[in-house]
Amino acid sequence: MHKKFLSNLGLILFLNLLIKPIYVFGIDKAVQFQVGTAAYGIYFAIFNFSFLLTIILDFGITNFNNKNISQNNHLLTKHFSSLFTLKLMLAVIYIIVVVVVGLMIGYDTRLMKLLLVQGFNMFLLFFINYLRSNLAGLHLFKTDGLISVLDRTIMIIICVFLLHSGIFYTENGIMYFVYAQTFAYSVAALTAFLIILKKTHSFKLKWNFTFSVMILKKSLPFAILTLLMSFYNRIDSVMIERMLPNGVGDVQSGIYAQGFRILDATNMIAFLVAGVLLPVFSKMLKHKESVEDLVKLISRLLLTPAIVIGIGCVFYSKELMEMLYPIHKTDTLEMYADHLNEASKIFSLLMLSFIAISTTYIYGTLLTANGNLRQLNFMAASGMVLNIIFNYILIKKYEAYGSAISSMSTQFLTAIIQLTIAQKIFKFKVNYRLIGAFILFTIGVVTINYFSKTMHFHMLSTNNWYVNFSIMCAACGIWAFVTGMISIKAIFGFFKF
Repeated sequence: MHKKFLSNLGLILFLNLLIKPIYVFGIDKAVQFQVGTAAYGIYFAIFNFSFLLTIILDFGITNFNNKNISQNNHLLTKHFSSLFTLKLMLAVIYIIVVVVVGLMIGYDTRLMKLLLVQGFNMFLLFFINYLRSNLAGLHLFKTDGLISVLDRTIMIIICVFLLHSGIFYTENGIMYFVYAQTFAYSVAALTAFLIILKKTHSFKLKWNFTFSVMILKKSLPFAILTLLMSFYNRIDSVMIERMLPNGVGDVQSGIYAQGFRILDATNMIAFLVAGVLLPVFSKMLKHKESVEDLVKLISRLLLTPAIVIGIGCVFYSKELMEMLYPIHKTDTLEMYADHLNEASKIFSLLMLSFIAISTTYIYGTLLTANGNLRQLNFMAASGMVLNIIFNYILIKKYEAYGSAISSMSTQFLTAIIQLTIAQKIFKFKVNYRLIGAFILFTIGVVTINYFSKTMHFHMLSTNNWYVNFSIMCAACGIWAFVTGMISIKAIFGFFKF
């Protein structure tokens, strides 16, 4: 099971690390540069607002289906037609609710148009995730990996032409970006649907009221968990844009998006690992196999780079932000310096929380596979309440930076809670050697970063920060092997297909 898990995870990570960074840093960043910080800030806030209501769109069906199909493959043919129809009905309800709530919180006609298209895009995105849950449940991880990058690949091709055309510089530039997403998601959804269709023996659109009620009842705990976690993960930019005065909120949301972008890109690694882990954990637990060794293995493989990335981005936050976001033609030097300084501070806190997010994806996925939804929902509810309270207090005083403080605090708190719950339920042995290795490794990474920032490598005849950053990464990699966080055996197993 370990060998199969690592080989398929290796392919999925390879595909996503090849395609998604190009999209995030080549396309998405370039779009923000052309449309401007304020326009992109509005888009970012509306994207996250539409995400908050996706409980209606998904209702926990994707996670429930992933777990259910992985344990009972024969249910794909039996349930696919009815679930497909149910998803369509939930989509209609979702669009109606998104529009109504958008009007209630004061979105004008221009923003409502953007919200409506974005709502449809969110339906397509979650429909793709539902279809992929079937592939993951069948352990067709390689096919799942290809589908996971298809929409971004199409977006890269389309946006390369749009960026060169200069269309994003126009007043409605952000709408062309959203329309491109609609096309890309549609193609990916249709492709995934046709693949699943071949795996089923029959397909017919039908509405089964009894079945739908049964599925909604079973997936309700998953739905509550999705809602609560969406709120404490995505409400930040919405509160920034709505709480701050007109003009200020848009810009602050855009600055927050600059700091959030790399977190979103690195977060895909942990998200993809969780997508593979859920069906693997589910199957192992059904057959009463021990998951302790796999949890330790994936903790080393995932948290080791997370610690390096999180701490490294704290020390090199300003340099990375300056590299990613050159001065915009509408900015003055003073404005650019202010925005860069704000984005750097926000970026530091958000990237540090990547360590906590990675921990959540490991232990939260394990608890989900084991059916401990009550405990997870309690954790998520606590996180949501705290995050909203922290945001309400801190945004007024510190604007977007206050929201970053709130986000980091919430992520670490909920990660600790999930780790504690998993330790108690599965009665994992306290591995003092592993804990010591993590502590020693973290101290070493901080020390390496400190010296890489303060020392000038004269033998290289340059004080370029790229050199210091590269030496830091190499030194942290060596330190990971020295402390035993990563072994040669694990690396070969990870990349052996």
